[in-house]
Amino acid sequence: MSKKNEIAEHSQGDHSDTTDHEGLDHKPAYPDEAEVDVFGGEGGANFRTMGRFDTVFALLTNQFGLGALVLPSVFKTLGLIPGLITLVGGAAITYFSGVEIFWYYLVHPKVTNIAEMMKIVGGRPAEIFTGIGLLLQLIMTAASAVVTISIALNAISEHAVCTVGYIAIACILCFMLCIPRTAKFLAQSGLPCILSILAASLSTMIGLGISNPPRALEGWKPEIELFGTPTLREVFNCVLKILFALAGNYAFVTYMAEMKNPEKDFIYSLRWLMGASVIFYAFIAITVYCLAAEFTASPALSSAPIIAAKVAYGLVLPAILTDGLACGHIGTKYVYITIMRKINALKEVTANTPKSWGIWIGSNAAFWIIVFILSNTIPVFDSIVAVSSATTYAWFTYGISAFLWLHLYKGRYFENWRSIMQFTANIGFIVFSLFLNGGGLWSSITELLDIFTTSSNIRGCFSCGDNSFI
Repeated sequence: MSKKNEIAEHSQGDHSDTTDHEGLDHKPAYPDEAEVDVFGGEGGANFRTMGRFDTVFALLTNQFGLGALVLPSVFKTLGLIPGLITLVGGAAITYFSGVEIFWYYLVHPKVTNIAEMMKIVGGRPAEIFTGIGLLLQLIMTAASAVVTISIALNAISEHAVCTVGYIAIACILCFMLCIPRTAKFLAQSGLPCILSILAASLSTMIGLGISNPPRALEGWKPEIELFGTPTLREVFNCVLKILFALAGNYAFVTYMAEMKNPEKDFIYSLRWLMGASVIFYAFIAITVYCLAAEFTASPALSSAPIIAAKVAYGLVLPAILTDGLACGHIGTKYVYITIMRKINALKEVTANTPKSWGIWIGSNAAFWIIVFILSNTIPVFDSIVAVSSATTYAWFTYGISAFLWLHLYKGRYFENWRSIMQFTANIGFIVFSLFLNGGGLWSSITELLDIFTTSSNIRGCFSCGDNSFI
């Protein structure tokens, strides 16, 4: 029995989210794939160390943090009911997309990132295009984390230092956190991340329960809208924010590559991720919006009274740092493996040699230098979230998984009703990704330009202005 069929047979006995992989050809992403298991310990340490709960925490670290801070403003704009429906629907689609990535991994278990998967689908051009997109997404998400840290430091210190300086501090801290080379370190950061964002959210809620939002007039009472009346641009931006909060799919392959038994444990971890995300996000978004109503801000912590907001921003710093850690680690690892493959040193990927560590540190430094530049180019939280979501998140969450499914089941699209439904859904994912690309970029960029024009604090790129209460 071939390796791919062993994997499929084994996984079918473990859970219901696998599918029939019989008859699917295993085409390596690289000629050396059959000989070199990059993370399996050849030539160095074994990086395949993550168990089931390690993966759960790694996924939560990757997704929690920034996502929780954008959703209350989404509910303010869309209204409670449309906001909740969009959140749950987005989570369901994202889960299905993650399952499709998992199916593809079962047939190609030695890939280490999603760009390598796309090389199998479309050759070297597809790999290059996807790799650039992956790095762009990771850099933008890391920049979102860095901008949030600068907002937190500005809020806590009452803008004691130029915002560019705070962004530099955030990048240096994230660079240092990304020095460890295994995803196990990410998993170990999961619990502190969750506790941090939970404590910050509770601080915001308690502050709003005791006192009104900072811009509310005396005697103000919250007026909650079940259905909002957003403009088209606001609808696009809200969808992009929900996508941003849920879209950790780009990291799934990297984590599966470092799991002890991804065939058995990944779907379990994915279910935990999506279930916890929906419950946690809905709780925070609904509670903060019901307390702050029309004064709900983004990031959500800025909705609280000044003292409570400062406390919340102090508490949330570990979560945002781990968010930056997740992006930096995945981005650095992609560049690192690409370079090691180019110099024919794959067997040294997990080794403790001067060459391997030098390439890792250099890749890490380059990543955070680019993040520093981008963070100063778009120093506004909402806008950088929307721009990153419109540019790459739609594709890495929905579009790429659709291409993977279409490639995996080529010639079998119409063999039964289930295949027809999946084919239709995946074509819809591709169309939806294109739609979000165009409309999302229009809405996010025009909103950013409006902020540059009207804000008294932020006047453009590399601004020293206070970005904490825009």
